[in-house]
Formats: sequence, structure tokens, C-alpha cells
Amino acid sequence: MKELDLGGLRISPPLVLAPMVGLSHSALRTLIAELGGIGLLSTEMLGARKLPSGNPMHDPFLITSGLEHPLSYQMLVADPVDVPAAMAALHRLGADAVDLNLGCPAPTIRRTGAGSKLAEDQRQVRKVVAAARQATRLPLSAKIRLGNSLDEERLRDFCLMLEGEGLDYLTVHARLHKEPFSRKPRWDWVGKVKGWLTIPVLANGGIFTVTDAARCLEVSGADGLMIGRAAPTRPWLFAEISHALYGGPPAPFIHRPTLYRRFVELLTERFPPRRQLGRLKEFSHYFSKNYPFGHHLAMAIQNSHSVAEAGQMAEKFFARHDDQST
Repeated sequence: MKELDLGGLRISPPLVLAPMVGLSHSALRTLIAELGGIGLLSTEMLGARKLPSGNPMHDPFLITSGLEHPLSYQMLVADPVDVPAAMAALHRLGADAVDLNLGCPAPTIRRTGAGSKLAEDQRQVRKVVAAARQATRLPLSAKIRLGNSLDEERLRDFCLMLEGEGLDYLTVHARLHKEPFSRKPRWDWVGKVKGWLTIPVLANGGIFTVTDAARCLEVSGADGLMIGRAAPTRPWLFAEISHALYGGPPAPFIHRPTLYRRFVELLTERFPPRRQLGRLKEFSHYFSKNYPFGHHLAMAIQNSHSVAEAGQMAEKFFARHDDQST
């Protein structure tokens, strides 16, 4: 099976879970790890200023388990002053790698000067990356989009700067800052980045099937793949890609209702009651896409007032729709 060296962290296969708000938490990470085929897991994005005071026993963003390794922690930061204390906190938490968010286009994030807004200020990005590199020997990466427009010279200069400041690898979401997920990803532009850099480059965006994964690798020449929205939709996709493209073990037998119940079980194990329902609704929005009438499942869970009620609604849905195992 192919192994990828990310700044001394060797992962196999070269498949990475994307950092996703409300989704890349302990329950989903554990579910994916149990199904196999994952090389590197990721946290949700974590605010640098809040990290030093975070309690991994109670903070829903920091709760984790022994099965969730290797695990990359994604830091959301706008000011290099906040980096040293945040990085010290990640060392205490036992992070296996650290990722810098330079691509989130959400207006609430941009207003703080972080995410894609930070990426528009190359001087400030340089300071942030330099501060992060100075503060840790852990594998250090960044996740970017292609920019505000298709400007090859600017993107090249930006990526070369990131490599020069000490990044160990780079993930490229193949869309512009303002482009929605419905926009077809520009995998060929990931290929441009791959051609400019000597560090590993991961491709992200538009990967929902084994065919997508194979095509993305063919077009981009990327060293590995980061998978986002497909992960809560089809948590077994990593195992499928690992088997088909990298010679990993066959994907396990999947019975979707049983998998959904396992996710609910993990939620109730890991999080206090007030933290469970919102995460179940978020997961259900994606998981329901596995069914022709999945919007009925998503709506029933969305209208539920407790996890128990949501579970009952899910069971009624599963009873009405014969499940096709995968």
C-alpha cells in the first residue's frame, strides 16, 4: 500500500479526512477509523485564541479517543501573536500534525481576518506560518483555495512562499474563494501547484466515489486526497478508495441503518446531551443522501427535539425503506 511522508509523519494510505465544522468531530472520526482506509484524521477548525484554555475532557471540539490517530489539528488564526500559546496547547493535546486554515470563505470567519481573508494578505500569512514553524517540530500544513481569481502567477508566488516558510505539505481545495461546492472543482489547477512545489500536495474537492478519486489523481498528479462532504455521506468511502487504488483490504460489509445507529452510539458516548442533537442533524443531512427519499429522513431528524426522538424517526424511515447493503 502506498505510504506518504508528511514531514516525518508517514501515513498509509494517502487519504485524509477534511476539517469540517460540525462534522469532523470525535464520533465521525471514530466511525471512519473503525471502517478503515483512512491515513490521517482531522479535527474541526479550532480558534487559536481559545485553544490554550480548552479542556479536552469537556470541550466538544477537543474530545478525542485513542482510536483517532494519527490526528491533525486545524488551527484558525489571524494574528501570529496567538500562535505560540495555541501551538503549546496542541503539543499538550498530543497532536500528530498541525494544519493552518487559509481557505475558509465563510463571512463570519473572514470578518475575523482568518481563513480565506488571511490568504489575501501574503505578508500576514508569511508571519503566521513563520510563527507556527518556529513554535513546533510537528508536521505543519495549510489548506488553501485557489484565490479570488484564476491568477497563476499570484498562486504560484503564494504557494512557493508557503513552502519556503517551512510547510511540510499543502492541501489545495480546487475552487476559488467565492465558488460554491456546486462548482465543478478545478483539479488541473491542483496539478499546477504540484508542479511548482517539492513538498507533497493533497487534492480536495469533488471526490464522492472511487471513480472521482481516480480521476482527480489522474488530472492533478496529487500525492494524496483529502475528502470532505463525502465522509459523512459515505464514511466507508476511504476503505473503498484504499482498496481500489492503493491495494488496501476490501471495504467492509456495510448495512447503513446499523452504521447510522453506531454513529448515534458514538455521539451519546462522547458528548453531553446538549452537544448531541445538533451534530446528529448535521450528520443526517449528508447520510440521508444515500437514499432515494433521503430528504424525508433528513427532515424528520431536523424536526426532532431530542436524540431519542431522532432515533425513533430514523427507525421508522429505515423500516419503510429496504436498505441496499454495500
